[in-house]
Amino acid sequence: MDEELLELQRQFQFAQQAKSSIRLSERNVVELIQKLQQLQIIDFELLHTVSGKEYITLDQLRNEMVSEVRKLGRVSVIDLADTTGVDLYYVEKQAQRIVADHAEFMLNQGEIMSESYWDSVAEEVNERLQECSQIALTELAAQLNVGLDLVASVLEPRLGTMVKGRLEGGQLYTPAYVARMNAMVRGAARGITVPTNLTVLWSSLQQLLQEMGGTGGVAVDGSFFQSLFNGLVKEGEIQGSVRAGVHWTPAVFAIAQKESVDSFFSQNSFISYEVLHKLGIPQPIQFLQSRYPEGKPLVTTFVHQSMIDMLDAATEDAIERGSWSDSLSLLPSSFTPQDAAKMLSLCQSVQLALKSNKAHIFGEFYVLSSSFMKDICDRVVKELETLGVSGSFGSKMSDDLQVTNEAKGYDSGRLNESNEMASDAGANKHSDKGSKKKKGKATGNAAANLSESGPDNQEQASTKSKKNQRKSKDTSSQTSDSKSGSRKESVKMKDDNLSSPSEEWIVQKITTLFPEFEEQGLDDPETILGPLANKLRPTIISSWMEKRKALLTENADRMKRLLDNLQKKLDESFLNMQLYEKALELFEDDQSTSVVLHRHLLRTVAAPMVDMLLHDLDEHNKLKNGVEVQEAPSSESISVSPGDRVAISKSFPRPLANKALAVVEALEGKNVEVFMDAFRAVTEESALPLKRLDKKLERTLLHSYRKELTSQVSAETDPVSLLPKVVSLLYIQVYHKALQAPGRAISVAISQLKDKLDESAHKVLTDYQAATVTLLALLSAAPGDEDDCASDRILSKRELLESQMWDLKSLVLTNTQQSS
Repeated sequence: MDEELLELQRQFQFAQQAKSSIRLSERNVVELIQKLQQLQIIDFELLHTVSGKEYITLDQLRNEMVSEVRKLGRVSVIDLADTTGVDLYYVEKQAQRIVADHAEFMLNQGEIMSESYWDSVAEEVNERLQECSQIALTELAAQLNVGLDLVASVLEPRLGTMVKGRLEGGQLYTPAYVARMNAMVRGAARGITVPTNLTVLWSSLQQLLQEMGGTGGVAVDGSFFQSLFNGLVKEGEIQGSVRAGVHWTPAVFAIAQKESVDSFFSQNSFISYEVLHKLGIPQPIQFLQSRYPEGKPLVTTFVHQSMIDMLDAATEDAIERGSWSDSLSLLPSSFTPQDAAKMLSLCQSVQLALKSNKAHIFGEFYVLSSSFMKDICDRVVKELETLGVSGSFGSKMSDDLQVTNEAKGYDSGRLNESNEMASDAGANKHSDKGSKKKKGKATGNAAANLSESGPDNQEQASTKSKKNQRKSKDTSSQTSDSKSGSRKESVKMKDDNLSSPSEEWIVQKITTLFPEFEEQGLDDPETILGPLANKLRPTIISSWMEKRKALLTENADRMKRLLDNLQKKLDESFLNMQLYEKALELFEDDQSTSVVLHRHLLRTVAAPMVDMLLHDLDEHNKLKNGVEVQEAPSSESISVSPGDRVAISKSFPRPLANKALAVVEALEGKNVEVFMDAFRAVTEESALPLKRLDKKLERTLLHSYRKELTSQVSAETDPVSLLPKVVSLLYIQVYHKALQAPGRAISVAISQLKDKLDESAHKVLTDYQAATVTLLALLSAAPGDEDDCASDRILSKRELLESQMWDLKSLVLTNTQQSS
């Protein structure tokens, strides 16, 4: 057998060394191969080499590439192209097929690597790891010139076998190093007694390792610590809980936390959520509800049922006593108003009282019993009854009352009569027609004549009186109390246009009547008083209106009588005033005397008339607004000081007040005509029109006045008082004027009579006037303790004057009879 093989080898060697007799050129070979391909004798793909002098099949190319990779372990595709002499395109294409057919190969970034290559790398890494204790994957990736993920993927399967170490956070550690770090993490975690963020702990450990390793120390990633920590927690070597992966709460802290909460809650029956937040409990409500099922969560506090029962009992007691309760003051200072309101909603007795309207809650935590609120209403209404409140509310009450009175038969005839008299004043022909029915005997005063002439005027002015009556409703119903205290209270109830007492006024009254609110610092309207006033205001207004209506109904007849009497007295006084005014024309040339007469007439006749008007209008306004006024005797004279006149005038509504002030000002002036115009304006504004003096009335009044003066002169026994009456009677006889003259103007008045009397009569009058002046001078000059001489002179002068008095009386009475 061996011989045969040796023979075959010799023949094969001879054949190779023998020279062919037929030689083919390269071109012929190329054409031959092309022909064979056309004939499909060669049915596989042939590749040209880069030199173009060789052909290579794909199988051969793959075999050469596999052989090269197995030989080197890691070969670049570019190097394979150079080695095989084939174009890079075909090499890359076949590289992908090789990797797909051979599981031990991988293609990464143009390089083919085998498992044997990575095994050798793993062995080298293991040797280095044992020397250094830790290696960073980034360092390995840089050395191998591959990606970090690739290094991690090839090393992870070899950990524990070829690589004796642990991979954490991109670092390779030896088991000894891991055990060391594990011990460090365990010690640090066990040393923590309060909730801690683990990232802070890992930072501290990293800093410690840096200090221990010096400048060459390698930083350990926090994830490595976290992994070790999680393992320790799972194994139970560290007691505690982890929240959100990084918030560590040691078991010792949780135990102390629960003990602190239990101690506070058991001692106080409440605990605020803020305390739990300070203790590190993030969800206090859930924590407390799970630990104390019997407790109740409030807005900022968690309370035990016993505290709710305590508040319930205290509030129920306040309601039963008819008082009120400040729930917040019964609770600890840490409770908020919202907490108190929530607790009240959990009190059964309070809720039952609210449903049955036995109590009401204001300002979230103030509980007021219904009886206490009723007491407030009653006392505030009583305060209102003492005030003369003006404004449209009072006007409305007056309008309602007038409608009621009309339904009951209390018609507005008084106002109609007054307005019809105003129409009389505008046309003398009306008054003439009205006076035709006056056939009776004169009584000596203007009131009698006016009362007789009124009915005709009412018939002729009925249409105009309706308009005036409507005006009187709008004006006379707005008067107010004249006393300064009442006016101040009225101002506090806002301006005159308000329809009812304001909330601010009610708040002020509650504070005054119930000082306990202010004592406890509850005078701020925003707390309890404002809502309380808003709640009580409708009830207060309703009660006040009912009482006012009842009182106004009772006062209706009295108001009617008051207006009737006032109208009659004004008619009488104003007609007399007009009568006396005409006598002032005789002294227009004597300015000084005219001023004296004007002032005298304003002081003696006009002042009582104004006082009577202001007093009765003020009383009427009080009655209209439901204020109790003691009825004064009708015969009582009325005297008002200048200051009170102004105060009363200012208490009226603005249109009437302005005109009343004008009258008061004119009363202090020097012109009767100005006063008369102002007085007419006030009476018209007050729906009390006055009748003007016509000639017929003037004659009637003069006749009555003359008879009255004649009777007074006949009966007069005082010689001093006789002179002005005699002068007035002579002026009626001579000038047909009723003169009211003071003592200072008597001499001028007598001088005016010189041309109207005979010389003897005028001499008697002047002598009497001179004797009267002398007597008055003696009386004023005499000391307090008169001596005998002075007394004798006064007595003799009085006797002389008395003897002349009879001559003067006979002279005047004789002239009176002759003129009659």
